[in-house]
Amino acid sequence: MSEIETLKAEIRVLSSQATQAKMDLHDLSEELPIGWERIPEVAAHCHQLYAKLAEARRRLAQVPA
Repeated sequence: MSEIETLKAEIRVLSSQATQAKMDLHDLSEELPIGWERIPEVAAHCHQLYAKLAEARRRLAQVPA
C-alpha cells in the first residue's frame, strides 16, 4: 500500500472516530445536567481525535503527488 493510500485509510478511520466523539459530546450536552461531570473527559477525547485528524490531513497534503 502506498503512503497516500495508507494516509487516506488512516483519515477514514480518524474521521469516523471523530464523528462518533462529536456525537457523544452532543448527546452529553442534550442530557445536561445529568452527566455534567463527564464534560471535560468527553470534550478532551473529541478534541484529541479532531487534532489527530487535522494532523493526518496535513501530512496527506504534504505527500508529493
